[in-house]
Amino acid sequence: MTFKIEKMTSKEIQPIYERIITALDQRELKTAFDSLHRLAAESHTYLFQDELFEMQETYKQLLYYYISGTTDPMRQKIFSELMASTYELTDKITQKLLTVDSPEMYYSIRRTMTVQPENIANLIDTIRPAFDIQNMSHAESLLARLFKTLWTTTYLSDDDMNSLQQSLHTCETNPDVADNTGYMTLVNCQIVSALIIGLQTFFDKKKLLLLIHAAGSNDEEVKIRAYIGMLITLYRYPHRIDYYPDIQYRIDTLSENAEFNKTIYLIILRFILSRDTEKITTKMREEIVPEMMKLNPKINPQSSSKDISPEFFEFEMNPEWMEKLENSSLGKKLEEFSQLQEEGADVMLFSFVNLKHFPFFNEISNWFLPFHRGLSFVSESTLFNNTLEIMMNVGLMCNSDLYSFYFSMKMMHKEGRPSMIEKLEGQLIEWQQQKKADLQTRDDKTERIIGHYIQDLYRFYKLYPRRKEFQDIFTLTFDFHNLPIIQRYFYDTNDLLNIAEFYLRKNYFGDALVIYHRLTDKIEADEMLYQKKGYCRQMTGDYEGALDDYTRAELINPDSKWLLRRIAQCYRTAKNPEKALGYYFRLEKKEPDNLTVLLNIGSCFLEMKNFAEALKYYYKIDYLDHDKGKAWRPLAWCSFLMGKFEQARNYYQKILSSNPGYQDYINAGHTEWALHQLQPSFDYYLQSIQTANNNFDTFCKEFSKDIPDLIASGINNDEIPFMLDKLRYAAQ
Repeated sequence: MTFKIEKMTSKEIQPIYERIITALDQRELKTAFDSLHRLAAESHTYLFQDELFEMQETYKQLLYYYISGTTDPMRQKIFSELMASTYELTDKITQKLLTVDSPEMYYSIRRTMTVQPENIANLIDTIRPAFDIQNMSHAESLLARLFKTLWTTTYLSDDDMNSLQQSLHTCETNPDVADNTGYMTLVNCQIVSALIIGLQTFFDKKKLLLLIHAAGSNDEEVKIRAYIGMLITLYRYPHRIDYYPDIQYRIDTLSENAEFNKTIYLIILRFILSRDTEKITTKMREEIVPEMMKLNPKINPQSSSKDISPEFFEFEMNPEWMEKLENSSLGKKLEEFSQLQEEGADVMLFSFVNLKHFPFFNEISNWFLPFHRGLSFVSESTLFNNTLEIMMNVGLMCNSDLYSFYFSMKMMHKEGRPSMIEKLEGQLIEWQQQKKADLQTRDDKTERIIGHYIQDLYRFYKLYPRRKEFQDIFTLTFDFHNLPIIQRYFYDTNDLLNIAEFYLRKNYFGDALVIYHRLTDKIEADEMLYQKKGYCRQMTGDYEGALDDYTRAELINPDSKWLLRRIAQCYRTAKNPEKALGYYFRLEKKEPDNLTVLLNIGSCFLEMKNFAEALKYYYKIDYLDHDKGKAWRPLAWCSFLMGKFEQARNYYQKILSSNPGYQDYINAGHTEWALHQLQPSFDYYLQSIQTANNNFDTFCKEFSKDIPDLIASGINNDEIPFMLDKLRYAAQ
């Protein structure tokens, strides 16, 4: 009898691969070997099995000599080489197994390449003359093939390395992707992008070394992409990098360039901004655009984001329209939107999220292609040349969106094109002039390239039709400044402070806190640093830690009203009203008529069950507030708790006549019940349920919290179920 051995599926292979990588990341080599045995056996490749056997024997010998107490100066070097080799063998075996029948495009291309192999050096050498003679379609086809070959080649040969290094070293004297002579910029940008995408699937030291090499390019477009790719790769493989000392050496060399720290700093800020993209897009879709559609007759109220076209941009940038909206709620939202755009946030994604359906985007390499008017995709339409030139100079859109914009312009009705283009160009020129008038000292070109390439990457990982086959890198934190391999260069206190401030401004308190922790080890007795560190801790729920930092800052500046307020807040949140009260009293001495301070003092007394003192402060607030209602709610509730039910009723009647919430109706119901007025009490409870969108569960949750106070006010505990059941019937 023969038994058929079932092959592992790709779904079974992936978890084993991940277990091996996790074990290696934790330096558990024996555990990794145990799982790797199964993959090696599945590969039916004796070369792999022999290599694994040799590595195990080497490791056993290393352990034997270690336990025997033998001094071996080469031990750590041997271990590092073993770790690197095991990572690489795991990748090789996994890739071989998945290439057999995985449906993913990556492996499909690899299967094709086994039948029709490509030579990287030949492709590069063929692309150049194709561009020289302006055979653009052929050159573009070769460029796409080069991209796919580089992307899916796991380990580059020495010949590949030499050819790619030579290409990356070649650039125009004044590279400009808007110029038809800038073809080497196109080629090298695509080489860099292919290396980046390939490295996200499997690690290859040579690919990373090529990115580091390209980061030293004189071509700004190529250099910036390489920097971004280098940082992403270092972030993805922090454990592996330690086993390749030549990578550290090459980064050391690159760090000698004057722009090294500055470029990384700008990239960090842009990746922080990219975290807000989804939030901005949601706000555009759910708030801004619906209001724009109501106001603008040119946009059909029944239309959706799929209908957004160049006409949308003409409306969006109309200065007269902006003036009309200046004082409206929509105008304020648009002002915030404009500030985000000026800051560098990705505010354009919403407009282009449904404009990636053109055939151009079926080719994976085109998602990373720098916009170039000399390409066959765009060279045929001279009508748009001036518009595209202005659009590129203004820098509103990333490369991917420029292609989308161009293709959508081509789809416009021919009769309306000239008028539309004339209006659009006028607005773009005006916008460009305003931007030039804004005196800025920052390096706009570098920031623009960084921002646009990160946006190109974002669109690929979020919108590419087969995006699920790629791990979304934008789910990662990308705090590059915390990577050990980068941290050693990133020691400038001002840069770190600026990054922390940026995190703080964007409400990423945990990320800011990591930097503040690091800086407090360097900077002693800095009040502002302790204040901000404490604030981050408070906002992340670490009130004990926040109090520790705030009190350190208080030792330096005991008169800070901001500090006193924050310390008091932390004590109140930590359910320590007695401690909070001491700080509020200090604030009261500085600001005796500050209603917020007085209200907090009253609340502290209320939490301490000192109702009489609480009531004194609430009366004072009501007097200073000229009966405007700031103290009505605490006055009413405190009166109820003290058994002054008639007084509580009077205040609740005032509250219910202004702008009541469902909690106000509950408390008014409690008061009527305590006064033995069951029908009014029932009516108020029912109104509370209706105010809470007829959500009986919400009502019950709040009602249950008050049951001890109801019983204390004289209500019979046995009657409470009757009231709730009556409400259940009524709320059906």
